[in-house]
Amino acid sequence: MTETDVINLIQTGLIVTLKVSAPILILSMAVGLVISILQTTTSIQEQTLTFVPKLVAVFLAIAFFFAYMLHTLLDYTREVYGKIVLF
Repeated sequence: MTETDVINLIQTGLIVTLKVSAPILILSMAVGLVISILQTTTSIQEQTLTFVPKLVAVFLAIAFFFAYMLHTLLDYTREVYGKIVLF
């Protein structure tokens, strides 16, 4: 395995990490933004109010995107193991 192969594996690993975590992070950010806007418009200053909706949204996102996340991680794992065997 050359330096180029290792750099490509690391680069692909970072991209896979972003692909797997992006749906959950984006949904959590969107829910937080909506709750913050509602808090601002209603003048509610309770900091713990955003926690429960974000928690529910993250659990639902994991349940909804689990197959995609698992498929992406398994593809990357197979690619890494395939390249390790060639070494």
